[in-house]
Amino acid sequence: MIGELGNSGSIPVLHAAMNFAARRHQLLASNIANFSTPNFVPLDVSVKGFQKQLGEAIDRRRDQMGSAAGELQLKATSEVRQDATGRLVLRPSTPNDNIMFHDGNNRDVESQMQSMVENGTVYRLASDMLKARFDLLRSAISERA
Repeated sequence: MIGELGNSGSIPVLHAAMNFAARRHQLLASNIANFSTPNFVPLDVSVKGFQKQLGEAIDRRRDQMGSAAGELQLKATSEVRQDATGRLVLRPSTPNDNIMFHDGNNRDVESQMQSMVENGTVYRLASDMLKARFDLLRSAISERA
């Protein structure tokens, strides 16, 4: 029963969103850290692509289980897949909307910083919502509703 509580409702969705944001944050931090490295090429993954992938996984879970319960299985795409343990693995590509500078560096610090802030906000929102779900479960289990 306890295992089913962790795989029901929004908990797996919020967990996947947090995992994606955490992995993407590493990419964005590397891009910013290497901002002035000659010939450095920034990497990123498509947020819209992951959102679509997550939405399709939610729909499949609903269709297969008849409810919002059960494991959330993301189908692999060219950028995001789940490994055997359920951890998200990103395969980033080079965004083509940056500016090529004379030193061979393809960068746009403003858009990188904006992406970092947006990504951090997504992570914070998902973690706050996940904490609220766990607090609700904890309250129900301890019968302090």
